[in-house]
Amino acid sequence: MSTSKVTYLGNLRTENEHLKSGNKFITDAPTDNNGKGEAFSPTDTVATGLANCMITMMGIKARDMQVNMDGTTAMVTKTMAADPRRISKIEVVLNFPTGIDEKSKKILENTARTCPVHYSLHPDIERDIIFNWS
Repeated sequence: MSTSKVTYLGNLRTENEHLKSGNKFITDAPTDNNGKGEAFSPTDTVATGLANCMITMMGIKARDMQVNMDGTTAMVTKTMAADPRRISKIEVVLNFPTGIDEKSKKILENTARTCPVHYSLHPDIERDIIFNWS
């Protein structure tokens, strides 16, 4: 069974539907590549997907350890390269709430660095992951 459906809407915009839930989002080409930049670009979704995967996997592990990481945020910065045009670097800065013990921090950091998206990215993409423990 398919995971998603992508429909080209014209003007360098796509609509993306998650088939199981019906949730949708759009993407636009970025302004530096002939687009309007009014929504996530396809490469933005890849970079943001890394942070989503890291937080989700840490959330599963935190729940299992009975550690509360509600309110954790991630700031994502994507850097592009040319010839060929591609993602060259993804920086993820994770900010956590207070009260997480040292052992749990180490386990959660390892969990983040071993998430499926992290393993799925091309090895040439530099990844700079920063953990800010309040």
